[in-house]
Amino acid sequence: MMRLNKFLASAGIGSRRKCDDYIVEGKVSVNGEVVQKLGIRIDELTDTITFEGNEVKFEKDFLYIILNKPKGIITSARDEYDRNTVLDLIPLKERLFPVGRLDQDTTGLVLLTNDGELANKLIHPKFKIPKTYHVFLNKVIRPKDIYHFERGILFDDKKTAPCKLSEIRIIDNCSFIEVILYEGRKRQIRRMFDELGYKVFELDRIAFGPLTLAGIKRGEWRYLNKNEIAKLKSNE
Repeated sequence: MMRLNKFLASAGIGSRRKCDDYIVEGKVSVNGEVVQKLGIRIDELTDTITFEGNEVKFEKDFLYIILNKPKGIITSARDEYDRNTVLDLIPLKERLFPVGRLDQDTTGLVLLTNDGELANKLIHPKFKIPKTYHVFLNKVIRPKDIYHFERGILFDDKKTAPCKLSEIRIIDNCSFIEVILYEGRKRQIRRMFDELGYKVFELDRIAFGPLTLAGIKRGEWRYLNKNEIAKLKSNE
């Protein structure tokens, strides 16, 4: 037996708290009956659970996949404009979803899984999972802008969390930089540099928590090994 909100979270519907909201809003049914009471338990193997009219399947075997995303691919399970998504690069029948997002022009590490509860924890700001990026700017970064970047920049009426920035080298009077973020707001790195007057030519995520792209070429993917999965879960 399992709590209904945990079942929904494990299926990737949302965080447990968000799933509680869905239950109260009447969006969840158990065996054809809408339930709006929190804390109920279901039999994940025999009960039929639906969310907004669609059946939610219980995944007994979780999959964890790391992908090196090429430019031009959408980081989503599906796209309303029928553009290629990261799932088009992974020819598996199992239902998977990406953990967080990279925008269409950003390349690099994407984690995909069907373990919704772990996914929600990995992207929750309170766990501060580090995400490492290589950034190629349109000019040399000024020391004062490094100071501002690392201490937070205001946009959408909220200041960004402290992060780390180091200049790796200068190429043709343009800075090649490593950035480590501990949050994941939409297009955050591009917007932060834009606020400081820089244009991002290239943006590549090279690490997500303990995971790196070592040995994975652009467009390729592989399953995580047991050691990598254990390290991810230790960051919960």
